Amino acid sequence: MTTKTFRSLALAGATVLAAAGASLAVVTAAGPRGGTTTVVRPVAAPQNTAATKSSGLTVNQIYRNASPGVVELTVTSGSSGSGSNGFPFGGGGGNGGQTQQAQGSGWVYDMKGDIVTDQHVVAGATAISVRFADGSTAKGTLVGSDASTDLAVVHVNVSPSKLHPLAVANSADVQVGDGAVAIGSPFGLQNTVTWGIISALHRQQTAPNGFTIDDSIQTDAAINHGNSGGALLDMQGRVIGVTSQIESDGGGNEGVGFAVPSNTVKTVVTKLISTGKVSHAYLGISAGNSPSPLGAKVETVVSGTAADRAGLQTGDVVTAVNRSPVTSAAELTQAIDGKTPGQQVTLTVSRNGSTRTIHATLGTRPNTAPTG
Repeated sequence: MTTKTFRSLALAGATVLAAAGASLAVVTAAGPRGGTTTVVRPVAAPQNTAATKSSGLTVNQIYRNASPGVVELTVTSGSSGSGSNGFPFGGGGGNGGQTQQAQGSGWVYDMKGDIVTDQHVVAGATAISVRFADGSTAKGTLVGSDASTDLAVVHVNVSPSKLHPLAVANSADVQVGDGAVAIGSPFGLQNTVTWGIISALHRQQTAPNGFTIDDSIQTDAAINHGNSGGALLDMQGRVIGVTSQIESDGGGNEGVGFAVPSNTVKTVVTKLISTGKVSHAYLGISAGNSPSPLGAKVETVVSGTAADRAGLQTGDVVTAVNRSPVTSAAELTQAIDGKTPGQQVTLTVSRNGSTRTIHATLGTRPNTAPTG
């Protein structure tokens, strides 16, 4: 027996993944298992005229140029009723022997047949079907995925005439107020285009494995379940991000969507294509913001990690990494994310009113963020 549903990852603060499904059912944020409320209602995209103020192509031109490079993914999974990391597909709980199908989006990355999507779209997949803009389908093979950035690469063997790679922009050039266009398959409605502006930059998303995705792009372009893995484009029609999550009280579009920035995409996808996996540097602490001294205050130190071996302690305030100032926990995370496992870093630390230097050799981030 086969059931169709959408993938939804319940996250704190009523953030849910803009994952798959040709359905009007939406899931509010809840714990990974149980206690989930399902609301059924049609979702209307808000009226938005701001994007016309940005220079560049019209939305129609962007759509005509880019939509052939956007695909719809239908993912078949096993019978457990949950994807990787124990997250539910939508309704929560298993279905005892039933096969699950979910839908999401993706876009063509190169002429070799590599397609970019979100990790949560293909998590637990036993089969992947890729549908192109012309209606044709092909079998997709998972090349690799990275739960820490919610990115994955799927490969298809098709005629080059089917492949229309999208240009990828430098997300560091994106500015608040720039126009933004999203193309994907919300609720299974293939090649749907929505548009708006860049609402904010440097946001943080919680990845499927509990770590943080830094420098995320916030947009008011309508993003719904099924847009996950689709392209967020600038007004020149270039990819600036991969749509991944929405902030919503009821699970529908409320004009607050998030995308993994294209610079992260380029780094991670290149590694996935070449090796099938990505390793991230790991210090091994949780931290909060410290107003005085300004920096990242260590809240916990994970036993056996680089931080533990280097002698970091709870209450320490990290004020610099390799002499570059750190003014917040987010900046510390970004600094470590920019390193590689095995690399040594020099931390400037304030402890009990005195300043000291600590050298740490970074480890490899685990598959799941520590809890507690």
